[in-house]
Amino acid sequence: MLKGLVQTAPVDNIAEYFTEVGRVCASAKVTDAEGRSLSLPSGFHWVAERSRAAQQNTNKLILIGNGGSAAIASHQAIEFLKNGGIRALALNDGASLTALANDFGYQNVFAEQLRMLGRKGDVLIAISSSGQSTNILKAVETARAQEISVVTFTGFRPDNLLRSLGDVNFYVDSDQYGFVEIAHHVLIQSILDLNVIPNRP
Repeated sequence: MLKGLVQTAPVDNIAEYFTEVGRVCASAKVTDAEGRSLSLPSGFHWVAERSRAAQQNTNKLILIGNGGSAAIASHQAIEFLKNGGIRALALNDGASLTALANDFGYQNVFAEQLRMLGRKGDVLIAISSSGQSTNILKAVETARAQEISVVTFTGFRPDNLLRSLGDVNFYVDSDQYGFVEIAHHVLIQSILDLNVIPNRP
């Protein structure tokens, strides 16, 4: 009945697509604040341990991102809260963003929220495909001033600005938004599934 209306991609293209998704996720590179390489399991463990420590000390996990990265931040905040038992929130409420953008400029929408809501011992997960977003970079600067731990997720260029600013930095080697965002989502979910949930009290 739908013959002629439904178009399908060649099987080879589908296989290549999923092969590339797998490559991008599995080849993620992790570095510390000094740029030294860490293994992926070590990076996962660091984020999980710091998140658990925040929970135990009445602190919280804060996630930020723009566009697709904001959607990942929202999704993972509820995952960590509901399934991981970690206090978590994403700073992307529409009214808050528009109010703060109106008063302070969009480049400060996350930094201002961190200034008001963040405190020493919190953990910030900063997600940016390009690693060049001014509002994310300014948020990390504010987090540092407040002694908030920082985890970054980036892609595109290996020398992007955000990649060198976290205590732990996850970088995925792709210049395609779709692949980078899928990989960021998978990596954060993996931390939860492999390191947080199994060790939940």
